[in-house]
Parts: sequence; structure tokens; C-alpha cells
Amino acid sequence: MRVGVIAKKIGMSAVFNQVGVRIPVTILKIDNCQVTDRKQKDKDGYNALQVGAFDYKNHQKASKPLQGHFAKNKITPKYKVKEFRVSADALVDVGTEIRANHYVAGQRIDITANTIGKGFAGAMKRHNFGGLRASHGVSISHRSHGSTGQCQDPGKVFKGKKMAGHMGDRQATLQNIQVVSIDEQKNLLIVKGGVPGAKNSYVLIKDARKIALPENAPYPCAKALDNASKDDVGNNEEQPKSDDDQS
Repeated sequence: MRVGVIAKKIGMSAVFNQVGVRIPVTILKIDNCQVTDRKQKDKDGYNALQVGAFDYKNHQKASKPLQGHFAKNKITPKYKVKEFRVSADALVDVGTEIRANHYVAGQRIDITANTIGKGFAGAMKRHNFGGLRASHGVSISHRSHGSTGQCQDPGKVFKGKKMAGHMGDRQATLQNIQVVSIDEQKNLLIVKGGVPGAKNSYVLIKDARKIALPENAPYPCAKALDNASKDDVGNNEEQPKSDDDQS
């Protein structure tokens, strides 16, 4: 189980596949997403990574506890912070940057975000009620929700009854969203279909829980593997021979 990322919803667009079929997509921006802290089972009771994204334009706007937390790990204060549970072998070092190449084209992901707030809405719009009859005595109450309870027994309206009220602005998760492509240069993630939330809202991205991780997906983290591969290349380079060796 790999670490997730925090992204910003830029908006929707469309792309065409190889046979010319138009596919609606949502563009997600990953910006300065870093591992800010780590929890280990032997010390904290579980394995997790804390991820922060989107730096503060003015660091002084971050709360004093957050400033101290990030200063301890020598990381720029982040505007959004989220903790993700990970496997023991998926723990990476604090400060590791996670980019769009953490995911691969064709992969399935789960996206969590707050839906767009609709304000106060009636029962027909909020719960898809059919409304009352358009004739036979119904007057100026065609869109009402009708009866909300029973008679004297129990003599109350049960909690959770579908009625008019505030609509939207609730956390929602879409599962098995397909990654259409990634833009490593601009650090963009392009996914198929719509995503909860308004433009410029923040979303949480995790690997799909119901579909296996692709074999070509970097594990445990793309940036960590890149750094490791660079170190290996540097160690494998031939060192220049000294005069004693040449002799």
C-alpha cells in the first residue's frame, strides 16, 4: 500500500484517443507535495506517512505549532496536510517529493474531496422526490415532501429523515477512476470523467483499493526510486586510475 498525494482540481477538458473517441477528463495539479512526517509501528503503533502540499506564500500565516512542526523536519510550511496509511515496506524518508510520475497511465485510483455546496435545497432537488400530485386538491405545495412521521405513536420525526436542508459540501469518494495520462514536466495528472469538488479545490488521491496496482507503477515512491537509481549510477561509474594502478 503506497502513499497518496494531495492535488488541486484545475478543471475539466477533453482528449481524443487513438480511434478519435472524445473522452472527458479532469486535470489535477500536484504542487510541492512532500513527505512531512512518518509514523512507524514499533514507535507509534501503525505505519503512515504525513504528506504536505502547496507552500504558504507567506510562511507567517501558518500557525505556530505548524511552523515548529515543519521547522523540525526542515521543510517549507505546507497549506494542506494529510496522513496516509502505508505498508511497512512503503515508508520513505521525510522530505521526499512525490510527483505526477508516482502514477502511470491506465492505473485506477480513488479520489476523495468535498462536493460543491448547493445551499438550502428542497426535498425534490436534494433527494430526488417525485413531489405531490398536480391536481385533486393539492394547492401551492406541489414540491413539498409530504408527511414526515407517524401519528401519536411514536409522535416524533426520526433522525435522518429525508427532508429539505443543506445540500452538498460533503466528503465524497469516487473509486476506480482511470488515469488517462500524466504530464511530468507540468506535474499534472489527467483522469477520466468528473471529480468531486469545485475548481481550485483540493482532492486526495490514493491507489484503488479494489483493483490491483499495475506492475509498472513505481514502488514505494517514484521520487525515491529516482534518487536511488541516480546513486547506483554514481557508484557504478569507473573511477579514474592513478599512476600506481596504471603501472
